[in-house]
Amino acid sequence: MAIDVQNTFCIPDFELFVGGRSGRGAVEDNVRLCEFVYRNLPYLTAIAPTMDTHTAAQIFHPAFWVDESGNHPPAMTMIESDDVPDQWRVNPLISASLGYEPGLLQIYAEHYVKQLSQDGKFPLTIWPFHSMLGGIGHALVSAFEEACFFHNLARQSQTRFEIKGSNPLTENYSVLRPEVLVDQESKSIAQKNTSFLQKLLEFDYLIIAGQAKSHCVAWTIDDLLTEIQAIDPTLAQKVYLLEDCTSPVVVPDVVDFTEAGEAAFDRFAKAGMHRVKSTDSIESWPNLQL
Repeated sequence: MAIDVQNTFCIPDFELFVGGRSGRGAVEDNVRLCEFVYRNLPYLTAIAPTMDTHTAAQIFHPAFWVDESGNHPPAMTMIESDDVPDQWRVNPLISASLGYEPGLLQIYAEHYVKQLSQDGKFPLTIWPFHSMLGGIGHALVSAFEEACFFHNLARQSQTRFEIKGSNPLTENYSVLRPEVLVDQESKSIAQKNTSFLQKLLEFDYLIIAGQAKSHCVAWTIDDLLTEIQAIDPTLAQKVYLLEDCTSPVVVPDVVDFTEAGEAAFDRFAKAGMHRVKSTDSIESWPNLQL
């Protein structure tokens, strides 16, 4: 599973380039990831790239919110429950296009930020417009797309693309479930991706890479681990994390999620998952029988 190996996250000067502390993180990660695919072609039964997929009017984009003067929040603004509606409120001009009355969408937005806090998740982050459906940022990094295509033909194994993040009413860091599943009346707004989860667990081993380590990668693995522990905790031992093919979100002088990403990976390892390097021989990985 290759999480969000897309131009928007992996190419310098694109909207949300994941540079890590080195400033070259995702670029170097993807060189290693492509080399890993070609080098281990005989062992890789299937490749499943996830693709972050967005439109303009979504709850984590500036267009969704305004202050009392009609200004949108700048990128990287953190919106918490105390900020709504005193500082930020729903942009009434976008409500109709989302099928809501402005007042009802405002009530939902207040519920949403409170729900994130109650669930112990990150505060709502306003991200720059990114992974826009139909835009070049949405596409897979060309070298990785080519590696997937080559694998598809060489192994006669259809690449399984998983789209996530198109629901305007919730963030969707994890490919396995959105951040919030119900509205203020406990009515469903989204569902878990149970079919993809079941597919992942069918394989003898699962290898995970992608961007960003601190966000979409960590959230996906966290949801995977939650489901594994509910089914059979020993299944965690068949999961391998390519730690040299992922980097955390770092915006110099703004935010640095390096330690958060590292803490998450430590927790996954303690649960039985394996932290491995793509440059090591796959035959040397622990508990792996080829």
